[in-house]
Amino acid sequence: MIATGARNLITDVPGLLVGNAQDHEIRSGVSVVTAAAPFVASVHVMGGAPGTRETDLLAPDKSVSQIDALVLSGGSAFGLDACSGVMQALFNQGRGLAVGAARVPIVPGAILFDLLNGGLKGWPENPYRALGADAFHAAAETFELGSHGAGTGAMAAMTKGGLGSASLVLPDGTTVGALVAANPVGSVTTPDDAHFWAAPFEQNREFGGHGPCPDAGLGWPGPSRKSAAMAGGAAQGANTTIAIVATDAPLTKAECHRVSVAAHDGIGRAIVPAHTPHDGDIVFALATGTHATPPDVNAIGHAASLCLARAIARGVYNASARAGDLLPTWHELNPGNG
Repeated sequence: MIATGARNLITDVPGLLVGNAQDHEIRSGVSVVTAAAPFVASVHVMGGAPGTRETDLLAPDKSVSQIDALVLSGGSAFGLDACSGVMQALFNQGRGLAVGAARVPIVPGAILFDLLNGGLKGWPENPYRALGADAFHAAAETFELGSHGAGTGAMAAMTKGGLGSASLVLPDGTTVGALVAANPVGSVTTPDDAHFWAAPFEQNREFGGHGPCPDAGLGWPGPSRKSAAMAGGAAQGANTTIAIVATDAPLTKAECHRVSVAAHDGIGRAIVPAHTPHDGDIVFALATGTHATPPDVNAIGHAASLCLARAIARGVYNASARAGDLLPTWHELNPGNG
């Protein structure tokens, strides 16, 4: 039998912790995944406008075998500085790759564009280094979804975006989870604004239980509210869905890469259209290796894609309204229909 983990969060993978930090004045934030011990990770990029740090190091043929944390951040290129805040926090704890007498924390990350979402962006100093450190120090087994962390200022085509997470436990006991900040060009909801493209994969009414849209047709979305609200900015790189999938299976770096590739199917199942030239869609895959059963990489990759699709819908479903929002939340469009 396959079921969600106890929390239905990526932290159902034993040992993983997630921390969020956000600044509602600038309408942006940071999410960090870490653990007490380093873990194996790789990555795959399918969007045409990515913003990343240390991703080349995650290729299977590169020398570093384990990392200390992964960062998802708003702020476009400014947000990459969140990794520096996490790196410093890890260094202060004596953690990192040993290079002789030196310690170098390895902290890859990815960013989404939320600079045109109505927040105050005229900061005198880049705020993301401090937000990264705050998110790292907030890391715990439970965390908030929706308008928190890297999902604080996210927007999909028709609604506010958000931070989402989901998990599955496979029949052999392997746990798989996903964390995502959904800020895509495409729509997470069908043209009626009430149903989710990810509905066929929903578990336990986790995003309302409304089922598939009976009138979704060929999956053609309506005109983008996001593009109109941003005066066309949604079609000029002001987007991106950034995600982390995780498992406790003992995967190699190459196997993590294959899982990250497979997990992108979850973006395609939950967002229409996906992987556009104006998105920077990226999925990290990590493995803690604490589950002793020999891994079924096919099953883990498929489970990761299902978790990611569900996490995207959960991020939008849990988004909360704030004064000055450029787009409505799902609940504002569907009052009394939660």
